[in-house]
Amino acid sequence: MKSGVAFVFPGQGSHFVGMGLDFFEKSDSIKALYREASEVLGYDIADLCFSGPKEELNKTMKTQPAIVLTSIACYTMLAQNGLKPVIAAGHSLGEYSALVAAGVLTLMDALSLTEKRGVFMQEAVPQGEGLMAVIIGLHREAVERICLEVRSGYVSPANYNCPMQIVIAGEKRAVEEAIKLAKDSGARRAAPLQVSVPSHCTLMVGASERLGKYFENVTFSKPTIPIVNNANAMILSNVDDIKASLVRHLNSPLMWEDSVKVIVDTRIDTFLEVGPGTVLSGLIKRINPDVRILNVQDTASLESALKALEG
Repeated sequence: MKSGVAFVFPGQGSHFVGMGLDFFEKSDSIKALYREASEVLGYDIADLCFSGPKEELNKTMKTQPAIVLTSIACYTMLAQNGLKPVIAAGHSLGEYSALVAAGVLTLMDALSLTEKRGVFMQEAVPQGEGLMAVIIGLHREAVERICLEVRSGYVSPANYNCPMQIVIAGEKRAVEEAIKLAKDSGARRAAPLQVSVPSHCTLMVGASERLGKYFENVTFSKPTIPIVNNANAMILSNVDDIKASLVRHLNSPLMWEDSVKVIVDTRIDTFLEVGPGTVLSGLIKRINPDVRILNVQDTASLESALKALEG
C-alpha cells in the first residue's frame, strides 16, 4: 500500500436487483443512509435496490441514484475500516460517486443530481430514436473511421473503455449501419446495448445544458483528493473545472482507457472497484495487466480486499 490505492466507481450497466443488501442487513449506519436517501428521493430506494422489480430499477432516473447510493454504501464500509483513496475516478455515472468520495458533493446532493441527470437524458432523445453499441476487436482509429463513413445519420465513439473495446452512440439507423460496417471490417463483436439513451454524444447537448443550469442549486466543495475526469482524462482539483467537466462529459466521449493510464502514471499500482459488479475490474485488467485490482460490493469482497491490502 506504499503508493496508495485508487478507488474507481462503476456506472450504469453494473446494477442488479439485490445490490447492497448484504451491507444494509449488517450495518445500522448503512440502514440510516438508505433511510435518508428515501426521504430525499421520495420513494423507498432500499426496496427498489433489494427487491426490484428489475423493470423499475432499469429506468435511468432510478438506476442512476441507486448505483451511486450502493457505491457510497460500499465506500462507507471501507472508510469505517480505515481505508481511503489517494485518487478517485468513476466510469460515466460513477464520476458522481467519486465526487462524493472526494468530498465535492454530499451524497444526498449527488442522489438528487443523478435523478435529474437521468430525467434530462431520457427527455433529450425520444424513446427508440437513439442507440448505443459495443464494438470489440477494432482499434479506436478504425472505429472513428467507420463512424465518419456512415451515411444514414449521426453516430460517434462514446466510450473508449479499453484497448479494442469501444462503445458508439447516435441515431438508431446510423448506429445500426456502423454495426454492419464494423462487422465487415473484422470486428470480433458489434452489437447494440440495452440502454434507453445514447450517452456521451452530441445528442445529449440539451441534457448537458439543463444539467449545467441545475448545478446552480447545488454546493460543490474543493476535492480532498485528486479526481480524474471522464471528459478528457485529466486530474482535476478545481470546483469550476469539475462542474465544466460534468457538463461536457454527457455530450463528449468517455475516455476511460486514458483515465486509467493517467492514474497509473501517478505511480498507483492498486485499483479498488467500489460498488456493484466487477465491470471496471475487467476493463482495467485489459488496459494494464500489471496493476493489482480488487473490488468491494459485499462483506466477503470487503474482507478479501482488506486482507490483500494488509501486506
